[in-house]
Amino acid sequence: MSTPAPPRRPVLLAVDDDAGVGRAVQRDLRRRYGERYQVVGADSGRSALDVLRQLELRGQEVALLLSDQRMPGMDGVDFLEEAIELTPVAKRVLLTAYADTQAAIKAINEISLDHYLTKPWDPPEEHLYPVLDELLREWEAAAAAADERRGVRVVGHRFSPESHAIRDFLARNLVAYHWLDAERDPEARRLLAAAGTDDSRLPTVVFEDGSFLQVPSTLEVAEKVGLQTHAQTDFYDLVIIGGGPAGLAAAVYGASEGLGTVLVEREAPGGQAGQSSRIENYLGFPTGVSGADLTSRASTQAQRLGAEVLTVREVATLEARGPARVVVMTDGTEIAAHALVIASGVAWRRLEVPGAEELAGKGVYYGAARSEALACSGEEVFVVGGANSAGQAAVHLAGYAAKVTVLYRGDDLGKSMSQYLVDQLDKLANVEVRLGTQVTEIHGVESVEAITINGTERAEGSSLFIFIGASPRTGWLDGVLARDARGFVLAGTDVKAAATLGGAGAPPWPLQREPYLLETSMPGVFVAGDVRHQSIKRVASAVGEGSMSVQFVHQYLGEL
Repeated sequence: MSTPAPPRRPVLLAVDDDAGVGRAVQRDLRRRYGERYQVVGADSGRSALDVLRQLELRGQEVALLLSDQRMPGMDGVDFLEEAIELTPVAKRVLLTAYADTQAAIKAINEISLDHYLTKPWDPPEEHLYPVLDELLREWEAAAAAADERRGVRVVGHRFSPESHAIRDFLARNLVAYHWLDAERDPEARRLLAAAGTDDSRLPTVVFEDGSFLQVPSTLEVAEKVGLQTHAQTDFYDLVIIGGGPAGLAAAVYGASEGLGTVLVEREAPGGQAGQSSRIENYLGFPTGVSGADLTSRASTQAQRLGAEVLTVREVATLEARGPARVVVMTDGTEIAAHALVIASGVAWRRLEVPGAEELAGKGVYYGAARSEALACSGEEVFVVGGANSAGQAAVHLAGYAAKVTVLYRGDDLGKSMSQYLVDQLDKLANVEVRLGTQVTEIHGVESVEAITINGTERAEGSSLFIFIGASPRTGWLDGVLARDARGFVLAGTDVKAAATLGGAGAPPWPLQREPYLLETSMPGVFVAGDVRHQSIKRVASAVGEGSMSVQFVHQYLGEL
C-alpha cells in the first residue's frame, strides 16, 4: 500500500535581481518560516511570473510575494500588478530604497499593496518578521475560511435572521467558518443527512470535532468554539464594559499597569469599528487596516498582558455597594471591582419605514457588511447613509456586488465622509452615489425585492445596508448615572450641569472634590468612547479616551 504524498506547503516567493540580496532574503525567510512554507526565489519580474504560472499548474498555493522595486525590465510594482491575475489572494510586499517611497505609496492606492519595507531590513527580528507574521496570519485565516474541510460549517437559509446572526457573530469574532446554503448547496444536504437531521431546524452549526448544534444561541456557539464567557473570579481592580476601541485600549493599559482587569462585551470585540472593512486614516497603518484586524490585535494584546476578555455577556445594571462597583449581568451573575470604565458604544439607529422591521436579517442589515458581502455577488445592493461607515461598506461591497447604490439624504457627501472615501467611491465604476434621497418603503415577502425612494421611485435590489447614525447603549443606566437628553453619559464638568443638559433621575455628585475629566456622576465609574456626551466619533479619539481613563482610575484608586 503506497503512502500518500505529504501536502505541499504554501509558497513564499522572493524576487530580486541582485543575487546577494536575493540569497539573503531567502535565507531569512527559511530561518523563520521554512517549516510551514516553501521558500522560492526568482531573479526578475518576468521569471517570477513564470514561476507563478508553474505553481498554478501544480495547484500549489502562494501565500506571499516579496519583491524588490528596482529591477531592470519590470520593476516591483509592475510585477505585483501582473501577479494579481495569477495569485489574487497572496499578500504583496515591496522592498524599497528610501527614494522609492512614492512608488510604494502609489502601489498602495493602485494595487492594494499590503506593505512596503525599506532596505536594509536588518535585523529581521525587528524589521522583517513582525510585518510578515501579521500578513501570514491574515492569509492563513482567510485560507482556513475558504477551505470547506476546515473550521466551523454553518448550514442555513441566506435570508434567515437566525442564520445571519450566527454568521455575523462568527465573522466578528474572527472564527473561520464555511457557509452552506440549505436551498442551493448539495453539500448542505449531505451534511444534514450525516448529522441525522433535516432542514426543519436551521441554522445547524457543525464543528470540527463532528458535533453540531441546531438553532443555537450565540452563547452556545461561543462556548463551543472556545471563547471565554465567564469571569475567572468575582472581584477585580477594573471592570470595563464594552469591547470597542475605547474599551480595548482601557484593557491594554489597565492590564499593562498591573490592574486586575476584565472586559465584558455583549457581542464581539471591536464594536462598530470592528465592522469596518477598511480604515485608511488610523495612525501607523499606511496601507490601511480592517476594523476586525485592528481590534483583533488589540484584544490579543490585552489578553497577552493579563486582561480577561468575556464575550456574549450583557450587563443589566450597575450598583454601588460601599467602595465596590458591581455590574449585574442579565443572567443574574455579578462582577465587582474597585473601578469601572463604561465604553459600551452605540447601536445603529433603526430605519423606521414600512417593511424595515419585517425584513430585518432578510436583506435589511444594520452595519456589518462583511459577513454578507460574498452572498451579494452579482447582485444590486443599497447602502443608506453618508458617514465613514457607509463609505467603507460601499467600497467593500463593490468588490462583490454588480452594483452598489449609496443613498444619502444630504446634498454633499464630503460634509459627513472623509475625503479619501469620497475619492474611492468616485473611482469605482459599479458605485453610484445619489444625494438628496431617502428610503421610504422596503418591499419583499421572504427577502428584500425592491425599495421606494423619495416616495415615488421604485428600485430593484436584494439587500439594504443601513448606516444612519447611532444611539448610545445606556438603557441599563437609567436612574444610575447622569446622562444627556439623548442618553449619552455625562462626565467631568458636565456632571454638575446635568439638569441643563437634559439629564434627570440620577443621584447628584456626592463628593467635595470635582469629578475627574472622564468620571461619571458615580465616583470611580468612568466613561470613554462614543457613549460619552460630545465625544468625537473616531477610532483614534476612542483609543485615546480609553487609555486616558486608566490614568484617572489610578488617581481614584489612590484615594481609596
